[in-house]
Amino acid sequence: QVQLVESGGGLVQPGGSLRLSCTMSGSIFSLYVMAWYRQAPGEQRDLVATITAGASTTYADSVKGRFTISRDQINHAVYLQMNSLKPEDSAVYYCYAIPTANYGRAEFGSWGQGTQVTVSS
Repeated sequence: QVQLVESGGGLVQPGGSLRLSCTMSGSIFSLYVMAWYRQAPGEQRDLVATITAGASTTYADSVKGRFTISRDQINHAVYLQMNSLKPEDSAVYYCYAIPTANYGRAEFGSWGQGTQVTVSS
């Protein structure tokens, strides 16, 4: 069973940076597409960024040029480097993993527990 553990959230001032980390266990990391989602209070959970096993990336328009997703195949980890943070980036950020072979089929995805990011002065 896939387990995802996130870390790195916290409180940061507007314009600041944070780096989120997510480590995966319980399956073969290289077979998975990894992603970060976020959910603000009262809103739906939105996709932030994805990275395939081959390191191809996609980003939500709202974070392009500010956030960078990367993965470490040796340590079974995925990262989200967040720069130039804005108050509207405040949310709980969730790590998500889904086998490449089952991409798009939500029943095969796994979620982390989430980490809070608050951008405020």
